[in-house]
Amino acid sequence: MGVCFMDTLRFLRQRALHLIPVLLGITLIVFFMLRLIPGDPARLMLGIRASPEQVAELRTALGLDKPIWTQYMLFLGDLVQGDLGISLKARRPVLAVAFEKVPVTLMLVGYSALLSLVVTVPLATLAALRRNSLIDQVIRGFFTFTLAMPGFWLGLILLILFAVQNQWFPIGGFGRTLPDRLWHLFLPALTITLSLAPQLIRNMRSGVIDVLKAPYIEFARAKGLSEGLILRRHILRNALISAVTILGLNIGYLLGGSVVIETVFTLPGLGSLMVSSIFARDYPMVQGITLTFGVLVIAVNLITDLTYAFLDPRVTYD
Repeated sequence: MGVCFMDTLRFLRQRALHLIPVLLGITLIVFFMLRLIPGDPARLMLGIRASPEQVAELRTALGLDKPIWTQYMLFLGDLVQGDLGISLKARRPVLAVAFEKVPVTLMLVGYSALLSLVVTVPLATLAALRRNSLIDQVIRGFFTFTLAMPGFWLGLILLILFAVQNQWFPIGGFGRTLPDRLWHLFLPALTITLSLAPQLIRNMRSGVIDVLKAPYIEFARAKGLSEGLILRRHILRNALISAVTILGLNIGYLLGGSVVIETVFTLPGLGSLMVSSIFARDYPMVQGITLTFGVLVIAVNLITDLTYAFLDPRVTYD
């Protein structure tokens, strides 16, 4: 029967209340990230060549000369107003710089998630339907091999094979039009997919095998339904629930993996901005990006919970 609109709204309100402590915890981590660095944060930001006057000026600008809990309350107050400070490298508001990079990272993560499902669903279903056959062994063996590969090394191999030697894909960049961007993002998304797909395939393969043993599958066959209809309506729909769960739980991995992958493929996203900000000692920007990643993970987990209702009509949000 599905989930009605009012139930969904009630669920969203309840989750919003539950997320408040989580968001506060994220702000604590982000806030103390700068304060727990050994030494004077202002000195670390400016470098050893900075004069004492410059260090004192930066400490005052960052509020580091105030008591720690006063600093935190000021940080929360600025955060509520959308003020994450000024980037020491770009000399612009952190939030403005981060928002310019968010679309690139979100597109990469969404592309990777979609590509993972495109690869996972047919291969996991085929492996389950041909259980313990040569096809099943080849599929599981190949993705076990890709799981063991470090993401940056796999990205470099794909880059050398398909961008440098054969020139099928661009070496880096983001493109301008949507087709061009999908072309530029294919190799980075494929790199993330080959690291994520093994978990999804293993989980969904087990899910399909369990569904095949369920009594309602035999009942559907007794009713005279075709195998294709049973596969689409009963087997895949039920097996996808566990795959969506694993994919949602791994969104944090996708976002974390984007830091390395964006650097390898020189994509102008949050990940490459994080790396360049760390090397530039731009700690306000690092704080802002970390907070942005945390909020994105929470949002994706919420979307994952809502997706269950569309896959399984028995799910309710009371």
